[in-house]
Amino acid sequence: MKNCAFSNVVKDPFSTAAECNARYHIGESLLRTTGSFLEFVGAYDKFENHGFRQKNGAAFKFNSKPAAYSNFLQHGQHAWNVDRSQCDDLMFKHARECGAMAFDGVKVQSIEFLQSICQDGHESGEQENLGNPVSASWIRKDKTKGSIKFQYLVDASGRAGLISTKYMKNRMFNEGLKNVASWGYFEGFEMYGIGTLAEGCPCFTSFPDGSGWVWFIPLKENKVSVGVVMEQKSATAKKKLMGSPSSREWLLAQVKEAPEICDLLAKATLISDVKSASDWSYTAPTYASTNIRIIGDAGCFIDPLFSSGIHLALTGAFSAAATICSSFKNDCSEKVAADWHTKRIQEAYARFLLVVASTYGQITGKEASILNDEGESNFDNAFELIRPIIQGSAEESTGKAAPEDASEAVAFCMTVIQKAQNRSEDISIGDRIIRAAMQPDTGSLDGSDIDGMVINAQRGSLGLVKV
Repeated sequence: MKNCAFSNVVKDPFSTAAECNARYHIGESLLRTTGSFLEFVGAYDKFENHGFRQKNGAAFKFNSKPAAYSNFLQHGQHAWNVDRSQCDDLMFKHARECGAMAFDGVKVQSIEFLQSICQDGHESGEQENLGNPVSASWIRKDKTKGSIKFQYLVDASGRAGLISTKYMKNRMFNEGLKNVASWGYFEGFEMYGIGTLAEGCPCFTSFPDGSGWVWFIPLKENKVSVGVVMEQKSATAKKKLMGSPSSREWLLAQVKEAPEICDLLAKATLISDVKSASDWSYTAPTYASTNIRIIGDAGCFIDPLFSSGIHLALTGAFSAAATICSSFKNDCSEKVAADWHTKRIQEAYARFLLVVASTYGQITGKEASILNDEGESNFDNAFELIRPIIQGSAEESTGKAAPEDASEAVAFCMTVIQKAQNRSEDISIGDRIIRAAMQPDTGSLDGSDIDGMVINAQRGSLGLVKV
């Protein structure tokens, strides 16, 4: 994304990938606004024609009440459920077509910085003020080594987070969202919602005991991704009771505890190895420094209940491209551009964090009315309120549509979080919900301008403009 957006403004953009594409990656369900980002960089038709399963919305079921359906088509356009290796490969090759130099099988080992000097003539002692990045040392799989010089650096290194973890050393884990995930792939499943508006959509459902949730994401070629996300302590306790089950035994046993998903898999066969990973949410106080931008999982990660991963990565990539272009063209200072990028990522992340925290209040609250009011028979009102966040339209910035006001969604989530804490009989659960929602002050979170500036999304003129 960032390289495609740079191509008409910045000279010689290049990208490296440690693995040779296409590589396996989890994170297979996209949000509605993904299409807008792809249209901006000219990659939409590649995705539309590739054969990915169309995603018209998503269903969420938290207790005995009817599932809520977030309808994408009603509010713009569809998205896709993707095989990530193919999805990432499409983007990687498209960047090359746009003029970027893209190298796969090349791992960046270290970055060299030109130390910044403060006004008093001394070197800056701030860990997050690294100085100007000037070159990177790399190594290929055949052990060939080298270095490359550059003017701007965008860290999209995933959870490894080269800049945040090795240089800034400022990654912070959210104590309220320390989960673990296990997943695999099945064939011979039944589609969700047959004969309804939600037919064929992905489904996300909580465990009746409130310990976590299950995803069910249909992919192309009659394959479905099924995963279990559970609070770490609960998972440890359950595994102990089972007598140290294998990964396969664990996944199959937990799927049986989610009735809706179990029914859809009644005639299905697990066709893959079961993969597992820590699912700890994390963030950082900054996502930029002089001539540096940090995007995607390299900077922050949030529980994947609302499939926000790729959306936040694309939002970050677009912000990185716009702020670097603005700095490169001297439309604003590099400090102003870097600060804008950090605030952009903080706001987008904070909105999803509030939605996830409030939804976990419902998951742990089980049959209590947390997301809905007493007397409401479903969650329709709640999901309409949080729609600008969970469909990604609060971060809309490609020029196709204006960002949707998220102020009502933010206010609603804050009310829900407080209600969940007040109603929780387990103090630890109430504290967990509050800790999950903790985030540095990032303004109104309504999706409006940042410091009086917004992204100018005109192709060839990408940058920041005052409002």
